[in-house]
Amino acid sequence: MKDIYLDNCATTRVHPQVAAAMMSVLREAYGNPSSAHRRGQAAEELVKKARRQVARVFRAKPEEILFTSGGTESNNWAVLETARARIRRGRRLVTTRVEHLSVLRVIQRLEAEGFTATYLPVDKYGQVDLAALAAALSPDTILVSIMHVNNEVGSIMPLADIAGLIKQKAPQAIWHVDAVQSFAKLPLYPHELGIDLVSISAHKIMGPKGVGALFVREGLNLPPLLVGGGQEAGSRSGTENVPGIVGLGLAAELLWERLTENSIHLARLKARLSQRVLAEIPDVCVNGPQDSNGAAHILNLSFPGLKGEVLLHALEDKGIYVATGAACSSRRPEGSHVLQALELETRRLNASIRFCFSPENTVEEIDYTADCLAEIVPKLRRIMMNKI
Repeated sequence: MKDIYLDNCATTRVHPQVAAAMMSVLREAYGNPSSAHRRGQAAEELVKKARRQVARVFRAKPEEILFTSGGTESNNWAVLETARARIRRGRRLVTTRVEHLSVLRVIQRLEAEGFTATYLPVDKYGQVDLAALAAALSPDTILVSIMHVNNEVGSIMPLADIAGLIKQKAPQAIWHVDAVQSFAKLPLYPHELGIDLVSISAHKIMGPKGVGALFVREGLNLPPLLVGGGQEAGSRSGTENVPGIVGLGLAAELLWERLTENSIHLARLKARLSQRVLAEIPDVCVNGPQDSNGAAHILNLSFPGLKGEVLLHALEDKGIYVATGAACSSRRPEGSHVLQALELETRRLNASIRFCFSPENTVEEIDYTADCLAEIVPKLRRIMMNKI
């Protein structure tokens, strides 16, 4: 059987139509969008089209979409510049313990600059503690940064409830949402919820690496993170990555047009793998939500008695590609901060595997993966027992 790629939270294969569109830009529409001649104007029109394509997913205005180099830059820009621009109004920041490191490490940097941060706890399913959020919000809260879908366990944060608390307790606060794992996979309409800033990334949605975007609500003054030639309406300097931007726009459009169909397919894949593994392999635990509070494309399982990395490589030998957690933290010796925040038993912490599905995955691939797990896990457990 061909390789089975189930690490789609780390990155996705570029959609063939996206790759073709980008190649056309590289070969034909190679002008600089800032140039006044026809080549430049043609490139500028492609950027405008992509801006409309991304904005449509958010039900936003095209001018509210600013292109970046990816999710990390979008998160850094939103958090750093929002806090620094509002320091005279307060120094209190609120986030969760399960955010992506591109949010958490920026907030830690801001703490070193004199800001105060509250890291909200989550329950055993990865859902933010709303009571703790209500207690943390105050008149001097200037920024709330809470993700939409957790990238390791798939928990979907209750954004409507969060919106209500922010409006009631800290209406002056700017609200940032990291939607890297949910963009074009789940509905998210910033204006309806009162969200000010939203980060996205192309390579999570079958687009290219090295490009993303930041939704910035109209009227919000967000200082530039990068200065220079004044591209992106003066907000983000640097010559636009036109092929990447075209790829992001088309990937967003293709995924969004098949939202319902993809959601049903992904939910089917997740349920089938979860049901088969739990029925056929003893002592397996689901980390995160098992119901509609979990994203359909993410399944995190622990296989106590094994090391996740050992199982990962055993599956790789069968042509199956998975992860032990977020790609950016896979080599961290302390393990997953997300699983630690869920307060899992020690025997589950380093025994976890994350399966992330894409619309390209098939039921046959899921059945093959389940068959391999049923074969591999008991063998590895026996080996580990014999070593004790």
